[in-house]
Amino acid sequence: MLKIEELKIFLDEKADQYNRPDFIEHDPIQIPHRFCLKQDIEIAGFLAATISWGNRKAIIRSAEKMLEIMGNSPYDFVMNYSERDLQEIQGKSIHRTFNGEDFAYFIQQFNKIYKENESLESLFMVNDPETNFLHAIERFRSRFLGIEKHRSHKHVSSPYKNSSTKRIIMFLRWMVRKDRRGVDFGIWENIDQKHLSIPLDVHTGNISRKLGLISRTQNDWKTVEELDLVIRKLDKMDPAKYDFALFGLGVTKEIT
Repeated sequence: MLKIEELKIFLDEKADQYNRPDFIEHDPIQIPHRFCLKQDIEIAGFLAATISWGNRKAIIRSAEKMLEIMGNSPYDFVMNYSERDLQEIQGKSIHRTFNGEDFAYFIQQFNKIYKENESLESLFMVNDPETNFLHAIERFRSRFLGIEKHRSHKHVSSPYKNSSTKRIIMFLRWMVRKDRRGVDFGIWENIDQKHLSIPLDVHTGNISRKLGLISRTQNDWKTVEELDLVIRKLDKMDPAKYDFALFGLGVTKEIT
């Protein structure tokens, strides 16, 4: 088992190795990277993150399908769609259990949000004395999903129900983290990246256990917070950079 100082050196090296522009080519983050407008980046990023489970190539293909449906102008489509557009979308297959009905619902909810907010950032603000996105994610869920029950609610996970909310945390990394490497966008100016966590999935969870970073066996919110305690000791100002290290080590099977 590596000591904390040795872990930091090792993980810093791996974060440096994988946090590079060529990471974009094979990752869903390539979808929002096709845009320059802030709102386009947010919408494309949120949709790509929402369907980010399973094979990465399949995720990217499905995200491209959504972009094509929106005429490759997500914000313009969200603000100006017609009822006929929504009806046509509802019958489409999108990605596994995220279907056309879900996609149409998300478009409608985006429309409501952007009529009242310039950016999704205002829905994810971290308040004092909060140290992570636990409550911010729940506040976002309440605003984005509304009170009326819908099948699409299952696609926006809840940390209050002990979900790791991996896809939302990944989206938050993309939007919040100030990345000098050009991978993460860092377009949200009013949220400090020190509050970010690691998107916990099979890869990052398994590698974290092998390195002794976490002891819990489930990939849930409690484990996200357990991992928070360690990675913030390694870098309290940019803890989410270690997502690149842990994910890279998992994908390449460098540690078995």
